[in-house]
Amino acid sequence: MDIDPDRLDWTHLRSFLATAETASLSAAARKLGLTQPTLSRQVAALEDNLSLLLFERVGRGLQLTDAGRELLAHVQDMGGAAHRVAMTAAAQRSDINGTVRITASDIYSSTYLPKMIVEVRKRAPGLVVEVVATNDISDLMRREADIAIRHVRPEQPDLVARLVREATGHFYAAKIYLDRRGRPQTRTELGTHDWISYGDIGQMVEYLVALDIPLTADAFKVGSQNGIVAWEMARAGLGICPMDDTVGDQVEEMERIMGDDLKVMFPVWLVTHREVHTSPRIRLVFDILADGFSAP
Repeated sequence: MDIDPDRLDWTHLRSFLATAETASLSAAARKLGLTQPTLSRQVAALEDNLSLLLFERVGRGLQLTDAGRELLAHVQDMGGAAHRVAMTAAAQRSDINGTVRITASDIYSSTYLPKMIVEVRKRAPGLVVEVVATNDISDLMRREADIAIRHVRPEQPDLVARLVREATGHFYAAKIYLDRRGRPQTRTELGTHDWISYGDIGQMVEYLVALDIPLTADAFKVGSQNGIVAWEMARAGLGICPMDDTVGDQVEEMERIMGDDLKVMFPVWLVTHREVHTSPRIRLVFDILADGFSAP
C-alpha cells in the first residue's frame, strides 16, 4: 500500500527523531516537553501509519531496526529543515525584543559576560539574555544557543565566526602553595608539583606533555569539570592551574609560574548562525560582545 506523504504527521516524526537520538522514551519525552505515554503513542502511531517496526527494546534502552535506521536519515533532514525555517523567521523580526542565548565556558560566563550584558541591557532593555555556562560545545545548529564563545573556529558552513581576540594564558599557583613547595624554574621541576585538573585529565596530560612538561595523570591530585571550582582549588593552595591572564592577574594571592617562559596563546571566536546574523537582536548582542572582547 502506498503511503500518502501529505498524511505524515511531523509531530509523530519529531517524536521518532528524539527517541532515535536519545535511545530512550523517557529522555525523548523530557527533550520535547511531553509525557512519556504521549510520546509512546506518537511513535506507535507512526509505526502503524508506515506499517513498520522502527524500534526494538534492548535491555532498558531502545535500538533502531533496519527500517528505523533507513528512515532516520530522512527525518534528520526534515528536522534540520525545520530548524532552518525557525532561524529564517527569527532573522526577519524587526524588533529588539525576545531572548538571546549565549554559551561560553564557566570562566568566561562569570568573568567577561556580566559587564558586557550590562551594555546590552542599556541599549536593548526589552531583550532577555540567557547565559549557558558550559565547557561543552553547545550545538548552535540545533539552537541550543544563538551565540557561542569558542576557542576553536567552527567548520560548519552555516555558521559565521569572527576572531575577536588573541588571548594569553599562564599557569598559576597560590603564593602559599609556592612558599611551601618552592617555585619551579624549569619544565622538569614542574613535573614534580601538584596539579589541578580542569576537565579531562588525559587531555590535559597530553597538552602539557606537548609543552615539554613531564607529567602523568598521578600529578593531578584534585580537579573539577567546572573551571571556577578548579580555580578556587588553586587559590586554596592545592596546586597549579592554567588560567586566562585577564582573570589570573587580578587575584593578588596568585602567582604566575615561570612568567613568559611558559605562556599559552589561544583565540577567542564569536560564532552565530548565518541566518540569524541579520536578526537585529542577535546582531546587536553579537556586536556588543565583539567590541567587549576586542577592547584592550
